[in-house]
Amino acid sequence: MSHGSNYESTLMEGFDKGGIFDLGHPLLNRIVESFVKAAGIGAIQAVSREAYLTAVDSNATGMPPDITGAKRHRFPDLKGESNAKSIEALVKSTGKESMQWGLAAGVHTGLTYGLKEARGIHDWKNNAVAGAVTGAVLALTTDDTSHERIMQCAITGAALSTAANLLKGVF
Repeated sequence: MSHGSNYESTLMEGFDKGGIFDLGHPLLNRIVESFVKAAGIGAIQAVSREAYLTAVDSNATGMPPDITGAKRHRFPDLKGESNAKSIEALVKSTGKESMQWGLAAGVHTGLTYGLKEARGIHDWKNNAVAGAVTGAVLALTTDDTSHERIMQCAITGAALSTAANLLKGVF
């Protein structure tokens, strides 16, 4: 029984230290780990959203109007000529979305860590700057890369990141 307890504590210590990847520098370890975790979450989210929207479309008559009203497929190419084309479109779209999630997590983690090292303190200001830069970078990966869209995403990223940092100890 003590063997299981020691094994679990050793395993948890590895996760707390970011022990999944060892690339030689803590900054690289954190960026890669954040990228991989967020990319996986993005892929799962993209596939589950498409499955839900496909199910809603196939059962549109039985669904309430507020659910079927303004919903549209995020992956419009999924209705291909064959199942192979639909699967190919799903894989390409899921890959793009998981890359966006991974990019956002990696950029935010890298900037937060770099600002902490440069300033010597981790506070809401680091998260505000990291969130703004991450939001702007993420806006550049979308179809609409207008100045207004980039600024909107930067402000939203800064607000969300700052709020998450300030509320971290509350909940």
